[in-house]
Amino acid sequence: MASKNAPETASANPFAYAPAPESRSVVDIAPSYGLFIDGEFAEAADGKVFKSVSPSTEEVLSEVAQGGEDDVDRAVKAARAAFGKWSVLPGAERAKYLFRIARIIQERSRELAVLETLDNGKPIKETRDADLPLVAAHFFYYAGWADKLDHAGYGASPRPLGVAGQVIPWNFPLLMLAWKIAPALATGNTVVLKPAETTPLSALFFADICRQAGLPRGVVNIVTGDGSTGAALVGHPGVDKVAFTGSTAVGKAIARQIAGTGKRATLELGGKGANIVFDDAPVDQAVEGIVTGIFFNQGQVCCAGSRLLVQESVHDEVLDALKRRLATLRVGDPLDKNTDLGAINSAEQLARIKTLADAGEAEGAERWSPACELPSSGYWFAPTVFTNVTQAHTIARDEIFGPVLSVLTFRTPDEAVAKANNTQYGLSAGIWTEKGSRILAVANKLRAGVVWANTFNKFDPTSPFGGYKESGYGREGGRHGLEAYLDV
Repeated sequence: MASKNAPETASANPFAYAPAPESRSVVDIAPSYGLFIDGEFAEAADGKVFKSVSPSTEEVLSEVAQGGEDDVDRAVKAARAAFGKWSVLPGAERAKYLFRIARIIQERSRELAVLETLDNGKPIKETRDADLPLVAAHFFYYAGWADKLDHAGYGASPRPLGVAGQVIPWNFPLLMLAWKIAPALATGNTVVLKPAETTPLSALFFADICRQAGLPRGVVNIVTGDGSTGAALVGHPGVDKVAFTGSTAVGKAIARQIAGTGKRATLELGGKGANIVFDDAPVDQAVEGIVTGIFFNQGQVCCAGSRLLVQESVHDEVLDALKRRLATLRVGDPLDKNTDLGAINSAEQLARIKTLADAGEAEGAERWSPACELPSSGYWFAPTVFTNVTQAHTIARDEIFGPVLSVLTFRTPDEAVAKANNTQYGLSAGIWTEKGSRILAVANKLRAGVVWANTFNKFDPTSPFGGYKESGYGREGGRHGLEAYLDV
């Protein structure tokens, strides 16, 4: 495996990659940021701040206001005051603002991609080529729905719910923002959004985009902070709708907190996706899908294909090809356009990954990683594969949320389905086979909200996303994503 600390030489490999760093000069990060409430940035009521740190270097990027209950109250009241005018705007008028936001995101996409990579740690080629195009696409898509809600299948003149309290995670900061804000605004709701504590900067840049687009004051409010800020938002009596993406444990706590309040909720939680490879699958294509499934964004993806189920007869062939492919991955500076795996988002998340990986070894699974020299500063974890894994292993049951793959085998399609469904989660799955009939037969038996066929981790704003069981409830994306913000 290539490391950014130990680049390959031209003599060793005539096709070696030279460093190709993206300039960070395109982003101007202020030394401090306040809360965005009622169209203005303001300090927290108690003056508290926290630091946003770059995971790849441990450099402090900026100080950010720590919102408290008083700040949440101000933001919710601002959203409530704005709701009266925003909700009665004709859909075509709301659409104009969403289209404008989408175009500004496109115009500022390079800046936002670099910012996201600095604050999150994921490779620039992912933020540039995957995240930002999808962010703009979601705003374009829901802008198109804003004046067509009568035809969405939810009755004539469906009404917005009111103020949406939205809490988003750190793995896709801007994309999760778009998933939640775009449909909320299109349907006439106003928003108070709480970004993740470790990745607040792109949401604050989005606040500037809202002002640049001329969005009316109070329609979007952004309150930064930690878990206590999110809890204050979820529990505020002025919030009509809660949207949360994050861990299953926090999702359960939210469900308990709002039980009996009449608040609507969508919860998109954890996952332990199965990636099923049958004996007739094209091996090289499947290997690329396996790599995408678990090592995209360092495995910090709720729908990651973290359980690889390989038909017994091709197990050795697939594992040999996978190991050869992993030896070519480049780990290091996420701003380098050639980097495949960037940094883990935080020291806390790195510690969790290490603990669960060590548990896999302790329980008897066989651990393998390609030769890899990791950078000396920042939070890093080498891509890791476990074999000889059983369904009883912790690494086969618990969501690791890191670049760790557990490999299991099966003999028949029924056994593959049984093992894939043997989890408390139900968010995603993948099927690799040349037979269309097998894809349809197996997909219909999988208890997963999203099933990919001969691909993995492909997203589109027109397609709904969500899970079953402890992966949450409700759908985001597509026409289905409108329902969560309408009184139907």
